[in-house]
Amino acid sequence: MDRVINVIANKNAVSQETKVLLTEKLTAAGFVVSEEYSENAELIVCVGGDGALLRTLRDLNFPQKPIIGVNTGHLGFFQEIMPDRLDAFVSAYRNNTFIRQKMKVAQAVVETKHEKTRLYGLNEIGIKADKSRSIHLNLSFGSSFVERFSGDGIIVATPAGSTAYNYALGGCIVDPGLDLLQVTPISPMNTTAFRSFTSSVVVPPEICINVFPEFTFENSLLVVADGKEYKFEDITGIYVSFSDKNVELLRLEGYNFWNKVKTKFL
Repeated sequence: MDRVINVIANKNAVSQETKVLLTEKLTAAGFVVSEEYSENAELIVCVGGDGALLRTLRDLNFPQKPIIGVNTGHLGFFQEIMPDRLDAFVSAYRNNTFIRQKMKVAQAVVETKHEKTRLYGLNEIGIKADKSRSIHLNLSFGSSFVERFSGDGIIVATPAGSTAYNYALGGCIVDPGLDLLQVTPISPMNTTAFRSFTSSVVVPPEICINVFPEFTFENSLLVVADGKEYKFEDITGIYVSFSDKNVELLRLEGYNFWNKVKTKFL
């Protein structure tokens, strides 16, 4: 039976060249390579940067297949393989010498007066104004009211996303072995008129973060899933939690999260 591998690359010239080279190496190793997504594939290889991997997952609706990245981008936190290590990857995959890293995917259920929409994010779900002005959000963790947030918005980050937008906002880096969600404010107000948390708040995985916006001007907000913006009007509630979807990243033997943190950030 054919062993099919999907190889998906962004349009960057280096990515396209790397895709061709990887396809040749996988074919020589006895695999069948498909550039179009195939349900029969046993693995997805994404050539590009972290953004390319996130787009691939979103475009394929978070398929329940393992995925590994070849880094032709910048940071490459999700991406596991450098272009000069393709032979090592093909050998490791043939010999089953790799690590499987499962990551939970967050979801936002956005309810408006007219519809209900479900969005997914491996890194984070963000809630922001659609124009350059502050917003006011009533936040509850489960049934417990927590605060009336005032500021530019909030993000809810997974452990996978703790090193992304969350980190840029001053949130904590979280070991992927922990199971939690992190609520991080974006430019919070903390004055005599408006009182908001100015640091991240960490909640357990079973908690649903309930967001009820107050509209003073326009009645619309942006809900951002892994950097992709969706505009909604007449929102009655946004409910952010872990979904039932998972992403399984393949890592080469010797992978260590904290070594990668040191390499990328220090």
